[in-house]
Amino acid sequence: MTDAERDAFATLLAVCRRLRGPDGCPWDRKQTLESMTPYLTEEAAEAVEAIGNGDKDHAAEELGDLAFLVMFCLELTGERWGVGLAESFERAAAKLVRRHPHVYGDAKVADGDAAYRQWQEIKQAEKQGVKPSLLGEQPKGLPALTAAYRLQEKAAAVGFDWPTPEGPLAKVREETEEVARAAGGDTTPELAHEVGDLLFAVVNLARKLGVDPERELRATMHRFRERFVHIEQRLAESGRSPSQSNLEEMDALWEEAKRLAHAPGPGPGPGPATGGYPGGYPARTPARETP
Repeated sequence: MTDAERDAFATLLAVCRRLRGPDGCPWDRKQTLESMTPYLTEEAAEAVEAIGNGDKDHAAEELGDLAFLVMFCLELTGERWGVGLAESFERAAAKLVRRHPHVYGDAKVADGDAAYRQWQEIKQAEKQGVKPSLLGEQPKGLPALTAAYRLQEKAAAVGFDWPTPEGPLAKVREETEEVARAAGGDTTPELAHEVGDLLFAVVNLARKLGVDPERELRATMHRFRERFVHIEQRLAESGRSPSQSNLEEMDALWEEAKRLAHAPGPGPGPGPATGGYPGGYPARTPARETP
């Protein structure tokens, strides 16, 4: 750790403790672990969004905010349960060392996939009592796309996976056909089941292609919003709203918005905010999860 890093950490911790102290902020002093939960969720989502947008300054700011909230909550755990920042950091470091015997011991792994598989095996061996599933437990509030991605990732770590993206791509086609066959009339439980299978298959295809489905769906939603707002603005120029237009006209304005988004010069252009990530998609490394 550099002197600057040590000083920055100490400064942030000092701010946290001053806010919680007797002469601190009344709002901060009255917070509990339960009351801080929404802020943790919000800051984590904002950090993920900033990273996805490729905004380095915003990402650094949001990650700093998240780090402060984690520190703040660890102060609360220390006050309530006697397990605070130092104990939490020590436990995290010990766990990471224990689950990386190829770094801190004599174990050998061939590649990142083998290291991830080893992590899962060590994690399972650490559990006591009833032998848990390798899939582990998931927070109930985890977004469904992310939860599906993590389930598939864990199953793949022990070999339950297609060797190439062609396998999940064929599965997407199969599930699409099953949805088409079930979509003959009203929305039935069977149709809903098939749609769920299709969504799960699409997530699996995204995983095999190294694409984060949660991030990309959010990016697509952002592009949809931008283009629909363009439709509204263009119609407003003639004193109309979408309800006073028709699908053909709105579709033409949609295509116009797409062209403008990719046109050179001032105004919206290609990039994180309007679609596309410069340089393509990096190979995704399996994320570490909490025990």
